[in-house]
Amino acid sequence: MTSQSGGATGGGAGGPAQGGGRSGSLTSAEQRQAVKKVFEPVALFFGRLGLTPNGLTLIGFGITIGAAILAGLQLWLIAGIVVMVGGVFDMFDGTLARATGKVGPLGAFFDSTFDRWGEALTWVGIAVGCMAAGNDLGATLSILALASAFMVSYARARAEGLGFSPGSGLASVGLAPREIRLVVLTIALILTGALGGVAPWDPADPTAGLATGGNAPFLIGVGAIFVLATITVIQRVANVRAQALAAARDPSSKETASR
Repeated sequence: MTSQSGGATGGGAGGPAQGGGRSGSLTSAEQRQAVKKVFEPVALFFGRLGLTPNGLTLIGFGITIGAAILAGLQLWLIAGIVVMVGGVFDMFDGTLARATGKVGPLGAFFDSTFDRWGEALTWVGIAVGCMAAGNDLGATLSILALASAFMVSYARARAEGLGFSPGSGLASVGLAPREIRLVVLTIALILTGALGGVAPWDPADPTAGLATGGNAPFLIGVGAIFVLATITVIQRVANVRAQALAAARDPSSKETASR
């Protein structure tokens, strides 16, 4: 089975994002490629152990399941560390695939599917942990963050499926692609655990709730992910719209989508 092209973190840029520009993103394609290059020796080491790129994808998926379980058990600090490990591990499959010439559409599908599945399960675990702690606000924000994060990925997948942003161009569009969300979530969970974890939040006294234990870093971090992911979806929609309008103004351009 051939493997992935890099999932949410891969690719150059297409359409308005061509040339490796950020197009409103906090990271660029060049920065992502530089980070992947750093991890290439580790990925090749896994390859020498007999692991395939798709095998690494499954291991990474298992790590995210572990993070979801830890969050559901309210072990926030450890969950944050495991989320970070899972995010780093996610670089190995695509890196190994490229280094060994095993890049292919089936592997790319495999990688992206399990990435999205793992991210969704992580957010479900976080929401469960918040509900167990009696923090309905935290659970609500987690569900909203999950919805917006899903739409970030869906907007890219749907656009590329319709022929927009060839070469995974939308990966560089928007404030919060997956790697940015993982960094913010990792920091939020680690700080939450270090400061005593998520505690019950009383909507009748929100100030006291924010000052309790790790509630403040959790709510601020998860809330920031929700806002940034929502903005990212809007940016990607605007980017695709701009591509469609540009194509419509150019009679010689190939139609990118059927209506």
